[in-house]
Amino acid sequence: MLAQACDQAGKKLYHIENDLEWKLIYVGSAEDETYDQLLESVLVGPVNVGNYRFVLQADPPDPSKIREEDIIGVTVLLLTCSYIGQEFVRVGYYVNNDYDDEQLREEPPPKVLIDRVQRNILADKPRVTKFPINFHPENNEHGEDSPPDQATETNENGEEQLPSPDHPSHEQ
Repeated sequence: MLAQACDQAGKKLYHIENDLEWKLIYVGSAEDETYDQLLESVLVGPVNVGNYRFVLQADPPDPSKIREEDIIGVTVLLLTCSYIGQEFVRVGYYVNNDYDDEQLREEPPPKVLIDRVQRNILADKPRVTKFPINFHPENNEHGEDSPPDQATETNENGEEQLPSPDHPSHEQ
């Protein structure tokens, strides 16, 4: 994973004085954020200008905190990054949870058999949303404007577009 902090136009890279907060969130229900699970949260920094790579490992979600009807099916794994409480990037990965056996997939049991559920993360097609933030909030005291409130997503071709309104877990 590459982490770069840039201004809303994407032209400048900044030295980051404070830590970046990375969170890994499992969306337990598309309808109710209370079922979302924070799998990991780490602070990284201070960060100098440049490209960085790190590995974030986390335990799997706790199935007892997911509604039975939401265990099997498609959900989302979110990786977010914030600076001084301002989220500036969100990477969403689609996750398909299904039984490891064709017979169970065709004729699901009345109660979910957790030990037979496998998770397939579609890691090669992430959905990236960038949010403009102020990387130097101390400048606002000297009359500098805050960035606009418009987020952009990057599609498979690397083109930026406005995000879809049905994005799960709007705010964490």
